[in-house]
Amino acid sequence: MASNDGLDRARLPIPDPPFTGTVGRSYLESEEAWLAPPAPPPGAPNVVLIVLDDVGFGQVGTFGGPVPTPALDRLAARGLKYNRFHTTSICGPSRAALLTGRNHHNCGSGFLAEWATGFPSYTTMIPKTTATIGRILKDNGYNTAWFGKNHNTPDWESSVVGPFDRWPTGLGFDYFYGFIGGETHQYYPVLYENTRAVEPDRTPEQGYHLNIDLADRAIGWMRYSKSVNPDKPVFTYFAPGAAHAPHHAPQEWRERFRGQFDQGWDVVREETYQRQLAMGVIPDGAENTPRPEWCPAWDSLTADERRLYARFMENYAGFLAFTDHEIGRVLDAVAELPDADNTLVMYVVGDNGASSEGGLTGTINEIMNLNGIPSDFDETLARIDEIGEPHTEPHYPLGWAWAGNAPFQWVKQIASHLGGTRNPLVVSWPARIDGDGSVRSQFTHLIDLVPTILDAAGIPAPDTVDGIDQKPMDGVSIQSTFDDSDATPVRERQYFEIFSNRAIYDKGWIACAQHTFPWRQDYAPGHWENDRWELYNLDDDFSENHDRAAEHPDKLAELQEIFEQECQRYGVYPLDDRGAERLVTPKPPPGGADPARRHFTYYPGAVRLPETAAANTKNRSHRITVLIDEPGDGVLVACGGGSAGYVLYVDEGRPVYHYNWFGRERTMLRSDSPLPDGTSIVEFEFLYDGGGAGRGGDAVLTVDGREVARDRIERTVAGRFGIDTFGVGRDTGSPVSGDYTAPFAFTGSIGRVDIELGEPGLDPDEEAALHARFSSGKDY
Repeated sequence: MASNDGLDRARLPIPDPPFTGTVGRSYLESEEAWLAPPAPPPGAPNVVLIVLDDVGFGQVGTFGGPVPTPALDRLAARGLKYNRFHTTSICGPSRAALLTGRNHHNCGSGFLAEWATGFPSYTTMIPKTTATIGRILKDNGYNTAWFGKNHNTPDWESSVVGPFDRWPTGLGFDYFYGFIGGETHQYYPVLYENTRAVEPDRTPEQGYHLNIDLADRAIGWMRYSKSVNPDKPVFTYFAPGAAHAPHHAPQEWRERFRGQFDQGWDVVREETYQRQLAMGVIPDGAENTPRPEWCPAWDSLTADERRLYARFMENYAGFLAFTDHEIGRVLDAVAELPDADNTLVMYVVGDNGASSEGGLTGTINEIMNLNGIPSDFDETLARIDEIGEPHTEPHYPLGWAWAGNAPFQWVKQIASHLGGTRNPLVVSWPARIDGDGSVRSQFTHLIDLVPTILDAAGIPAPDTVDGIDQKPMDGVSIQSTFDDSDATPVRERQYFEIFSNRAIYDKGWIACAQHTFPWRQDYAPGHWENDRWELYNLDDDFSENHDRAAEHPDKLAELQEIFEQECQRYGVYPLDDRGAERLVTPKPPPGGADPARRHFTYYPGAVRLPETAAANTKNRSHRITVLIDEPGDGVLVACGGGSAGYVLYVDEGRPVYHYNWFGRERTMLRSDSPLPDGTSIVEFEFLYDGGGAGRGGDAVLTVDGREVARDRIERTVAGRFGIDTFGVGRDTGSPVSGDYTAPFAFTGSIGRVDIELGEPGLDPDEEAALHARFSSGKDY
């Protein structure tokens, strides 16, 4: 199909046009004609797509929440606010739907990569039949860049051996700067530039924070692009890791909120609800759904609990407000572009509802909780003033998630209810939208944004990409709502499903069945036929407060049948509520390596290797052997970071092994003698006790076969060390030990590092129990 400018944009890449010059026997009889690269249709806008992480409908001030967001306020004041916009209820699937314009199952992303299974809708491997908006715009003459979170590259494809076709640069983005996975440390992030691991240019003590870094990079890229060719539109996908845990707020931002949440989550939620009504972001008559039984009343807490939990929320509020400030810098830079008025900004305030994954009490080491080790309240209270500092990894208690999703029921992961799926959207486009901050209430979804961008640019959805037939878009353009608040509904039907929590919306009615709990990944009830279905009329009941299932059984049955049809159409089946078991379902090994491999050899330069791609020394005996060609000081090998991990290093010539068990217990084996001149072999051996996960064992450190230290490690990490990575010759990211400053690069010369793994210390039942602990991670 040819567009108005004569280009065949239905086939990507766009075929080269024919040569229009002449070729004679020599240049004297010939006429040159340069091949012009594809250009967008005239008037195609710049596009800036912003996505926050784990932010609920009732958290930002622009939609009545308790956290002031002046940058978002300014954007909304010259644009539109959508109050019936929807996500999938969890990050990876939401982002896949956002980038492809297809429902998350329809683009292989039914859940997260860590829980992937070998069914087409659940591999998390975005298929080549669903090209991203980055690829479509790039092939149509845009500059494209992605900054921040990438939870759409499968875990097993995220190492140096790739493959790289599902990294951002393989998905159609000219440039990528950010991190891979569900989260990263804001002070010590695991960063990639395109496909190469890179390190921050400053330390936290020197003022480094990922929010600042990402904003600087995005601003620099847009300015540079426009300085070279101001007429070429840019597509900027800006997806900071905020406000996903760990909640890292600079101290000055935390302090701005001191004392502002002492009234507790019950009162904060009601205050939010009243502001929402007054601002008109929820309609008159909308009700505030009551507190559920799984959330304790604030008044039932002790004085110390209230003090600690309020501080957690102060920290989160500081993180979110700081994020708004940095995004404000990006938006200010957009306003300075030569074609600023012709810039379409779409700001998705959260990829799902607020997160309850901090459990009842919150935590300052979320990785510890994820490993099934509950936080100790007294220990956390003693460190209350450290919450948000670089050496902590905080997440607030679940009560704040409930408050943050006002006025709706439930939280992140619960796709059956609006607390999981209803998120704010703000759209601004000065050249096209005569915006004044008015509200749009058409039912819309993430999948509608790609068709809207293409519609705005005058670019068709491609029929083929690289010769591969494309699935049709599942979304529809919402441009009709730009001019008319009463525009005909653009979407009259939409299904939802995450972890067997499911819902179906059709012409104002929604039927929903809650099935699992975010804090109980070990809970897989099965028996889907026993789930209780609820029924709401959203036209009359904005917040899902009045279940009409008993009054309208025929309508409920009708919607259940529609849900079945949508499941068949979009590949939702098989339903799978297994949390723990899905974690242990075998995934493809990194780079196609042998999954039964026991011997690993690494050389200097092997850094920033994802923990899941490195030798897994947990729950088994193992030996680490380092061949040193020339002595020096610094790290020989490390895995993990401040949350948990191990490191073998040399200090003042003496080898040291340090094991960090979640910062609670630290075991150190240190030689009394320095390494000899010349070559030497430093070896650490751990003899695992067995009998379950996370048990202890005997640790021995030797130099050239001579024992130099021995000790007991009473408890070991069973699941994951955390966000940080594996490396030889330096400890990148947050340091495993506080006895040195990262990266503490080795000053001598390392020949190689050999790691030998013994038999696993777990039988299959123990392995399943381990993953149940790791994935639930909550003190329930």
